[in-house]
Amino acid sequence: MDRDNVRIVLGDVEVIRVGEWTGPFAPARDLVPDSPVQVWKDNEGWLAPAHWERDTDRAVAALQTWVLRSAGRTILVDTGVGDGRERPGSPQFHHRQSDLLGRLARAGVRPPDVDVVVNTHLHADHVGWNTHDVEGEWVPTFPNAQYLLPAADDRHFGPDGAYGGGVWEDDRLVYEDSVAPVHRAGQAVLWEGSHRIDEHLTLESAPGHTPGSSALRLASGGDRAVFVGDLLHSPVQILDPSWNSCFCLDPAGAAASRRRILERAAAERELVVPAHFAGAGAVEVRRQGDGFALSRWAAYGAR
Repeated sequence: MDRDNVRIVLGDVEVIRVGEWTGPFAPARDLVPDSPVQVWKDNEGWLAPAHWERDTDRAVAALQTWVLRSAGRTILVDTGVGDGRERPGSPQFHHRQSDLLGRLARAGVRPPDVDVVVNTHLHADHVGWNTHDVEGEWVPTFPNAQYLLPAADDRHFGPDGAYGGGVWEDDRLVYEDSVAPVHRAGQAVLWEGSHRIDEHLTLESAPGHTPGSSALRLASGGDRAVFVGDLLHSPVQILDPSWNSCFCLDPAGAAASRRRILERAAAERELVVPAHFAGAGAVEVRRQGDGFALSRWAAYGAR
């Protein structure tokens, strides 16, 4: 198995997982503050080592992009952290260097080949490769792509919302180097509510993590999947969807969106594809009491 390019076919859509980085990310209950210590210990059998490093009590996460080949087009879902970014508020992202474009090339995807870029929301680790540095100027990495941006996030994190209300300097930096250049190039498409990409793919709003957080639904033949962005940072949140990550701007809204998405996923047997799950990266879920349980991991197996 090519560890960089793990593939699965859902109906008429090919899905390719392209990793940027995987490893211990943060203390488990810093990442998911409401999750009890005992929950992690009780579920060690499937959490460790892919999603939890027991000895250090750190959650394991992945930075990755999902490539979808659908209806004759190539679509990227989120674009990772990027290279050489000023992110003083996020040491793990600050001046980071990665070979994501090389890994995309090994998956058969060159920047001019990309037709659509989906940013599920506008946090730093979802928009970084939207652009790249050309002679000191940030320009779109994918010159022929339409970039689908949630309008609510564009307002919140952009100058109209004074870059996230000025709470965090990184929000301004992210917008200026990874979002504004896409607007200037005329490649940005803002959407609200829902947006149909093609006969297999539909974006829908799932606010809470950010104002414009979204989910991408895939329905092709008898197969179903939902790319949920940061509605889930760790599989423990599947057990109780009221447990938010520390990054959720509207905790009540995020919990409501998480429950709604998981309820439909369980009812329709959708493969749930979060942005940051390591291990197999995607999972089917089922109802269990007031929450949910993991049914089975994606068929292509763990990385």
